[in-house]
Amino acid sequence: MARRLDTMSINPCDIIRKKRFGGELNEQEIRAFVSGVVDGSFADYQAAALLMAICINGMTDRETLALTLAMAKSGDTLDLADIPGVKADKHSTGGVGDTTSLILVPLVAACGVKMAKMSGRGLGFTGGTLDKLESIPGMSISKDIEGFKRQVRDVGCAIIGQTAELAPADKVLYALRDVTSTVDCMPLVVSSILSKKLAAGCDVVVLDVKAGSGAILDTPEKSRQLAETMVRIGNMSGKRFSALITDMDQPLGNYIGNALEVEEAIDVLAGRANGPLKDVALTLGAHILRNAGAVDTVEAGIEMLEGKIASGAGLKTFGDMIEAQGGDRGVVEDTSLLPKAPKRVELRSDRAGYITRMITSDIGNAAKLLGAGRERKTDELDLSVGIVMHKRLGEPVKRDELLATLHVGERSDRIGAFNLLKRSIVIGDGKPEVKPLIQAVVE
Repeated sequence: MARRLDTMSINPCDIIRKKRFGGELNEQEIRAFVSGVVDGSFADYQAAALLMAICINGMTDRETLALTLAMAKSGDTLDLADIPGVKADKHSTGGVGDTTSLILVPLVAACGVKMAKMSGRGLGFTGGTLDKLESIPGMSISKDIEGFKRQVRDVGCAIIGQTAELAPADKVLYALRDVTSTVDCMPLVVSSILSKKLAAGCDVVVLDVKAGSGAILDTPEKSRQLAETMVRIGNMSGKRFSALITDMDQPLGNYIGNALEVEEAIDVLAGRANGPLKDVALTLGAHILRNAGAVDTVEAGIEMLEGKIASGAGLKTFGDMIEAQGGDRGVVEDTSLLPKAPKRVELRSDRAGYITRMITSDIGNAAKLLGAGRERKTDELDLSVGIVMHKRLGEPVKRDELLATLHVGERSDRIGAFNLLKRSIVIGDGKPEVKPLIQAVVE
């Protein structure tokens, strides 16, 4: 049953006026606001006015924590105490070719730490974990809470969609933020992300905050501020949080698109693929293991995860998770069972030089034009389409060398995607300086 917050006899206009003039809202006022947007006693125009006042005047840590906790308690909260051991989760702020969850979740579970993950769908140029999983034949991302907990207990991991009653205040507030230009307001971003993580009941959460041309936030400074604020507020809640700031100046993996990214994740788990995608997935997973007390250091965590790849335990656990959610576990041995696009189109270089820049958001948008992403939540995806990148930043290229392959479906905007992808890969004369893959760790 949804848990309803106590109704506070506070006039919405008084709360708006207080924040409009830069005052600090107390816990009762914030709880009244959150309760009001859920039960409708706070009109949309009043909620929008308060969101704008928050965006202009900001929030203290105490206000942000109160908002986060009130949103987390605005609906169902998961109690995972009857699952033995530490329960962990991971969250990414979204990127292109970012398939780390499908790698680290089964690997961490194979190391004995329970991974109880609720994920979202892709929107815009960022891919969604649920969409990727649904490209596996028969795979379901829906389970009731008891079924979810049973799978975590028995298999060690589960990835499902967020339940309708988990942090319902966030759904209402995000819809208003989307139409009032307050999406990038830091305390609202923090409370939106953390409320869902806290409501999901895990003990340990590791955050992957992106920085670069494919990040949601437009400057490295904002990415660092977001990471630091989320870790600070998350730890104030009594859970253990840490964050990595990782590079998104180019796609993380070489495969972009739903079935394609599942294929690359399987290649990593099977020991057939190395590179930045594996490096970030293992580093995030190692922080989870360290924070959960399974190892003493991140280096020991990476070594343990590498061992689960070498032994095949990580791939087996992924297969177990797929099977438990109704999917065909045969994909872990035969990726040809995944959906395949009917056509291939090659993008080749028109000059020699070095890859000096990638506009990662445009690469993601090119995949969206092929049908791999959605503009609106109701858009239907083609799970087979996408892009395979053959070059990375700083690498030399020859004239007419293959840069990328577009996997094209019947409904794809092939020309639009090709032209956008071509513009997003810049070739210059000098070898550029490439930023570190992991730019900072926040704890």
